[in-house]
Amino acid sequence: MDFLAGCAGGAAGVLVGHPFDTVKVRLQVQDVSKPLYRGTIHCFQSIIKQETTLGLYKGVGSPMMGLTFINALVFGVQGKTLRSLGKDTPLNQFLAGASAGAIQCVICCPMELAKTRMQLQGTGEYKSKSKHYKNSLDCLIKIHRKEGWRGINRGMVSTFLRETPSFGFYFLTYDYLSRSLGCEINDRFIIPKLLFAGGMSGIVSWLSTYPIDVIKSRLQADGIGGVNHYNGILDCVKKSYAIEGWRVFTRGLTSTLLRAFPVNAATFATVTLFLMYMRGDTTMSECDAGPALQQPNSL
Repeated sequence: MDFLAGCAGGAAGVLVGHPFDTVKVRLQVQDVSKPLYRGTIHCFQSIIKQETTLGLYKGVGSPMMGLTFINALVFGVQGKTLRSLGKDTPLNQFLAGASAGAIQCVICCPMELAKTRMQLQGTGEYKSKSKHYKNSLDCLIKIHRKEGWRGINRGMVSTFLRETPSFGFYFLTYDYLSRSLGCEINDRFIIPKLLFAGGMSGIVSWLSTYPIDVIKSRLQADGIGGVNHYNGILDCVKKSYAIEGWRVFTRGLTSTLLRAFPVNAATFATVTLFLMYMRGDTTMSECDAGPALQQPNSL
C-alpha cells in the first residue's frame, strides 16, 4: 500500500514540477553568446508562445516511465539500509538516503538523458523542421542504436555525484523537520506540517548539489546534432567556467527552487489522501518517512 501511495504521489509531483524542469534545462544548456531566454519568466513565456503549454511538458514520458522503478529502489533501499544500520540517528538517515540515491542512478540517468533530449528538441541550435524523437522510449532506442549502452548512460558519473549526497540531505532534513515540527498522529495540522517538511527538504537537497546538476545537463545535451563540446566532467567544468564564470553553476536555479516546494507538496498531499482513502481512515495510522518522500531529481 505504501509503495502504491508513493507511486501516486510521485506521479503528482511529476505533473506539477515538469514545466519548471523544462525551463531549468533550457536555461542550463543555452548558448551564452546568443541566449534565447533572459530568465525564468521569459523562458516560460517564450515556450508557451512558441510551443503552446504542451511545450512545457516535453519529455514528461521519460520520468513517468521510470517512476515505479525509482520509487521501488528508493524506498526499498532506504528502509532496508536504515534497519541494517540499527539506530535511527541523523548520520544513519543521511547514509540510508545516500545509498538509495546511489542505487537508483541506474534508472535515473537514462531517464533524465531522454528527458533532456526531448526537452531540447525543436529549440534554438537544436531546432529542426522534423522531430528526431517521437517520444522518450524512441529517444532511448535511437541513442542505443547509435552509441550503444555507453550512450544510454551518458552522464552517469555526474548523476551519481549529484544523487548520492542529495538524497542523503533530503532524508536527513525531512527527518529533522518532521521531528522538530512534532508530527503527532492526532495533530490536526499533521498534513500541513508534512507538506512543509517535504517541500523544504526538497529545496535543501537541490541547493546541496545544484552545480553538479548543471554539469550533468550539459553533458547529456552534448552531442546533439553530432557536435561534442566536452570530453568529460572536468573539461565541462573548465570550459563552462572559462566562458561564463561562476554564475554558470547557478543557471536555472530559480525555476528549480520554484519547482521543488510544490512538487513535494503535491507528493505529500497525494500520498496522504491515497492512504486515507485506501485504509478507510480519517487519520493517518503512522507518521513515518516511507512513501511520503519524493526523490529530489528531474522528477
